[in-house]
Amino acid sequence: MKLNQLSDNAGARKARIRVGRGIGSTKGKTGGRGVKGQTSRSGVAIKGFEGGQMPLYQRLPKRGFKNPFGKAYNAVNIGRVQAAVDAGKLDGSKPVTAAALVEAGVVTGLKKDGVRLLAKGTITAKLQFDVAGASKAAIEAVEKAGGSVKVAEAAAAAEA
Repeated sequence: MKLNQLSDNAGARKARIRVGRGIGSTKGKTGGRGVKGQTSRSGVAIKGFEGGQMPLYQRLPKRGFKNPFGKAYNAVNIGRVQAAVDAGKLDGSKPVTAAALVEAGVVTGLKKDGVRLLAKGTITAKLQFDVAGASKAAIEAVEKAGGSVKVAEAAAAAEA
C-alpha cells in the first residue's frame, strides 16, 4: 500500500445533485421546492411561523437572568497546582500568575476573566499566588502552607 494508492471506499462520497437542470434529472423544473407559493421562492424566512397563531417561543414564559457584570473564571484547585509543582512544571520560587499556570499546562488558554483559586486537594509548597479570585478556604490552605494569595479584584475594590 502506497500513499498514491489510497482512496475512499466505493460509495463513501455521494455526488451532489445539480438542481433545476431539466425534467430528466429528477430535480428539474421546480428544483425540489414543490409547487408555487411563498416557500418555493427565494428569500423565505418563516421558520417558527405558525400561520398567524402566537408562536410557541412567544407563548412560553421567560425565565432566568443574565448578569451583564458577571465574571467567568478559569477554576484551578490547589491540589492541581501542587501536582504541577511536584512534577517540576511550576517554579515555586516565582509568583504563580495566570500566565505561569498556562505555561505549566495547569490552565488551558485564558479566554475568561482570569484564574480563580479553589480549595480542592492539599498544598504543601510555599507559593505566592497572584490571581483574579480565590475562595476563603483556598486562601486559608495556602497561608497555612506558608504561602500568600494576592487577589487582583479585592485590591481593585479596596482602592475604589
